[in-house]
Amino acid sequence: MDDREFFQTVADRTQLSRQEAADVTRATLETLAARLSAGEARDLALELPEHLRESLRRGPEEMEIFDPGESIRRVRERTGLSEPEAGRGVRAVLATLREAVSPEEYDHAMSQLGGEFARMAESTR
Repeated sequence: MDDREFFQTVADRTQLSRQEAADVTRATLETLAARLSAGEARDLALELPEHLRESLRRGPEEMEIFDPGESIRRVRERTGLSEPEAGRGVRAVLATLREAVSPEEYDHAMSQLGGEFARMAESTR
């Protein structure tokens, strides 16, 4: 899956414009990068299209622990979307991520993120 397909899939799942889908994708990946260990963020990035990898780059700071509600708040803050739009966007990005990377890598990321995040991806089915 290339970045355009990724954005289009998110747009289809959320009913957002393609630009809004691209924005919510990048914001969600940036938020997830803060929540994942640096090694896991790097491993996940390696399985994504090149233009999305930068969104998962993180600095040397410690990984943060926060729940899906905080993820939605951060995405909303980064994108200017409403809370319902940001929530749909985060769920759509997680679901699209599940399809874009190997099952093993997705499971590794979800093991760090926790069950609440995995359930968010499942809620788009």
